[in-house]
Amino acid sequence: MTSALFLGFVALITMFVVAMIDRYINRRAAVRLLAGLLIWFLYAGLMAHFGILKNSEMRPPGIAFVVGPVLLFLIFFTVRPSASAQAVLAFPLWLILGTQCFRIGVELFLHQLWIEGLVPRMMTFAGANIDIYIGLSAPVSAWLSTRGRWGLRFASAWNILGLLALLNVVTRAILTAPGPLHLIHSEVPDRMISTFPFLLIPGFFVPLAVVLHLLAIRAIGSRFRTTNGTSPDDAPRARVGSR
Repeated sequence: MTSALFLGFVALITMFVVAMIDRYINRRAAVRLLAGLLIWFLYAGLMAHFGILKNSEMRPPGIAFVVGPVLLFLIFFTVRPSASAQAVLAFPLWLILGTQCFRIGVELFLHQLWIEGLVPRMMTFAGANIDIYIGLSAPVSAWLSTRGRWGLRFASAWNILGLLALLNVVTRAILTAPGPLHLIHSEVPDRMISTFPFLLIPGFFVPLAVVLHLLAIRAIGSRFRTTNGTSPDDAPRARVGSR
């Protein structure tokens, strides 16, 4: 039951992101993203199905076949500003910030996985994971970002806090997972990271959250340079590209 609900949640967020790109950039980019995500989900599913991700004796350990591509993608996105420039120009800042509320759903699933014995308590909001508060405050940050320069300062600090919250839970996930980096011994190991479909939490939702934070930070910096405190989201926004 949890797996089916989680897959439905993945589908919902995927279609929302694709719809954002279709609306604010162009349909070609949306189709490419959807195709890329479907291929990635299939790849991750096959890695889990054949037991590769659970093999901690491999060198590198099996989970590296999911974590590695995610890290490479994030490094590419970070060091290539042109990769995010179009999105920064196209998306309203409030939408980038508000989309982070998907993390509420992720944290509710993590809590259920703790109940089912797939993750340790420290990875949930009942333990040492504050990420749910980032999701709950996302609409507030989105609204404040339209209130002028002071709101942009709040949103900037909120994004830094959001990245630190992600770093906290990702570090705990890695250090409690079976393998050479299993340095934190908890009541149960982190088995989510090698179990489909829940491996899509680190394999899809974490990179999505990081990308949204990086886009928001860049967009806020751009607004500080080009505005005197009024929100450019109040002005008409041209659609980037064409269908």
